[in-house]
Amino acid sequence: MSGYVTRFAPSPTGLLHLGHAYSALSAFDAARAAGGRFLLRIEDIDATRSRPAFEAAILEDLAWLGLSWPTPVRRQSEHMADYQAALATLRDQGLLYRCFRTRREVLDAIASAPHGPGEDAAETVFRGAALPPDEEAARLAERQPFAWRLSLERAQAVLGGFESLSLEEAGQGPAGEHGPITADPGLEGDVILARKDVGVAYHLAAVVDDALQGVSEVVRGADLFAATHVQRLLQALLGLPTPRYRHHRLLLGEDGRRLAKRNGAPSLQALRESGVTPGRVRALLGLAPA
Repeated sequence: MSGYVTRFAPSPTGLLHLGHAYSALSAFDAARAAGGRFLLRIEDIDATRSRPAFEAAILEDLAWLGLSWPTPVRRQSEHMADYQAALATLRDQGLLYRCFRTRREVLDAIASAPHGPGEDAAETVFRGAALPPDEEAARLAERQPFAWRLSLERAQAVLGGFESLSLEEAGQGPAGEHGPITADPGLEGDVILARKDVGVAYHLAAVVDDALQGVSEVVRGADLFAATHVQRLLQALLGLPTPRYRHHRLLLGEDGRRLAKRNGAPSLQALRESGVTPGRVRALLGLAPA
């Protein structure tokens, strides 16, 4: 069997729609064409929004589409120790700092920062720093909530710069990016890697899972292209392999907005109940028949 491994990693926080189907079928078809494996992973680290009913619906929808995958399925909520170990590795390297700012305070800090010509404050990323030890100790004594942020400044110092952080884009990024690309981790600033209510953030969990599961090709929508840059940085800092990435176009609704749960995109469940067939879904997505 080929060492080619793809995955589809939905969050059970709602029903799947055609955009999800496009990603899942694209990954499944790529694995099948390469004689490789397709994995399903449930990204349920957000316990406040994840629901067993949505996970059950995901499994039902994907089976209806004709997809199959090895079991047991990896559920992130069952592997928090893996993510905590990765966090400890980054802390031991001095790459993380505690951030006590609220979301509003972060936005205010970004808005008040100096900007270059033509630079919009709304598009500027957050760069923070650790508090003085005595102030941090006082906040911890008061049990103030905090998030662990990755310091881009320290990461750059550890790696001696980001110029060597390359990745392979087999698809196409939102600006037409394709082929070998130099990663730009600064696109998302000092990202949060863990907070009190969620023990690990998406970026870190995805990187750890992909490495542990041997994922060789990440197939996903172009809306996650920016995430690839910080994930490439985490792979370098943790000594993890880098898969090849294949970002695909986003599906848009009649209103021109991308299909999303929050935009009321019709669910696969609703399409199925209305009589739409898996073959029709493939045709709607512009995919070849199974």
